[in-house]
Amino acid sequence: MKFNKLAGLGITSIVLFGSFGQLAVNPGVAEARPAQETTILAKKSQSLIASGSFVTVEQDHPTNGIAKIVKVNGKRYLEFDKAFTTARGPKVRVVLHRKNNVPVNLKAKNYVTISPLKKFDGTQRYEIPANLDLDDFKSVAIWCERFNVTFGYARMQKA
Repeated sequence: MKFNKLAGLGITSIVLFGSFGQLAVNPGVAEARPAQETTILAKKSQSLIASGSFVTVEQDHPTNGIAKIVKVNGKRYLEFDKAFTTARGPKVRVVLHRKNNVPVNLKAKNYVTISPLKKFDGTQRYEIPANLDLDDFKSVAIWCERFNVTFGYARMQKA
């Protein structure tokens, strides 16, 4: 009889402590859900303004990939996708150009420099100054300032 009571107490202990263990684990799972929801909300706060595929202008300087202009938390960014690639060169710049088709040689009045190119391939992002009116620009170009040669450009189509 004493053995049955002890066995019953042991089973009760396992059930109680097992439940307690589950209660201790469940709050961690519940906390993970808001983080997932936050990620989804962050993605919703990003909106696509325009996008386009790069085409090569100067055949010796092939340029490929996709450019996007997005708005994130009130700021505008120019983004290149992971497939972006362009030729190497000195003083390579990212510019916004006023025309749909960007010529090999640029004239100062037709473009504005956004930034020096960060890297010659892969994903990258550049903030677009708030004072620029994007309606004044039709393309994004990769341009070598030293030799005034456009490597490639993407005609931006509004979303």
